[in-house]
Amino acid sequence: MSDLDRSSDDTSVDSREEKSQDSELQFSEDEETLIIRMFNLVGERWSLIAGRIPGRTAEEIEKYWNSRYSTSA
Repeated sequence: MSDLDRSSDDTSVDSREEKSQDSELQFSEDEETLIIRMFNLVGERWSLIAGRIPGRTAEEIEKYWNSRYSTSA
């Protein structure tokens, strides 16, 4: 019976990790517009852009930008 309990605990941990990873890349339209405008002004200076968006880190913004707007050859 403990195996059954443990597997259900593992599943809930996995689903929480997936949700937290997905929520990292969810930005509002206002945030996205600001990121685009700031990027056009200052380029890849993620810390400057993050300083204009409360609650966001430079790493989150860079990851969002690269996943959304990065062009790979």
